[in-house]
Amino acid sequence: MALAAPDHTAARGGRPQVPAPAVTYALIAVNTLVFLLGPAAGLNPLYGTGQARVCAEQRYEQRWGAVPAELLAGRPLTAGQLAEAPDPVPGCPAAPTPGKHPALSVLTGLFLHAGWLHLLGNLLFLHVFGPTVERRLGRARYALFYLAAGSLATYGFALAEAHSPDSTRVLIGASGAISAVLGAYLRFHPRSRVTTLVPLLFFLPLRFPAWLVLGLWFALQWWSVHSAGPGVAYLVHVIGFSAGFLFGCTVVRHPSRRPA
Repeated sequence: MALAAPDHTAARGGRPQVPAPAVTYALIAVNTLVFLLGPAAGLNPLYGTGQARVCAEQRYEQRWGAVPAELLAGRPLTAGQLAEAPDPVPGCPAAPTPGKHPALSVLTGLFLHAGWLHLLGNLLFLHVFGPTVERRLGRARYALFYLAAGSLATYGFALAEAHSPDSTRVLIGASGAISAVLGAYLRFHPRSRVTTLVPLLFFLPLRFPAWLVLGLWFALQWWSVHSAGPGVAYLVHVIGFSAGFLFGCTVVRHPSRRPA
């Protein structure tokens, strides 16, 4: 867990003035609302309980999540393709989704999460690093950057999985976009101090430079691409982080300074 140093902007009279990161707060609110209203949270009675809710969650993700094979073909999976696809939930066969627009699912998939830990983990990183990046880019450019980087990471993953049996699995979550925020933060403020809870030291809070914390995080994601099993699309994290860092290079033409 990491907590970034605040980014203050000096105002008149010498008092710090911090513009409200409205876009970051809006993204957190939308992600939370979509999750609470969907079947994964288990709070909406419309999706039932038990096995019925589990099957409803799979259908929900199939409808609104991004599927690599659909993105590359430009059309939803057919009943035949779904019949040959691996069934992630026993007893819940995936159903066709006529009328689904794969290109739109790239965006809608950014706001879906598979569970509470998935949601809270993503939103924690967005809450910590998003405000600083938003203030640096401005609200409009930050919003476009978030959506564009998330879409790029999803399409990059789809290309990498084009000939894989997992190309028919659903990809959901804001990880690609949030990884891009981390990459941009590293480019903007590599020497800012980040408070990190170290599990090996009984979660003792220690302060490290951002380049060390985020650099190690990126290395872990890169290593996991080649070693971890199915379930987490680590390649999305790698692509998103790289895209965010490279975009930050186009914005920053001089050495970054640590936030005040």
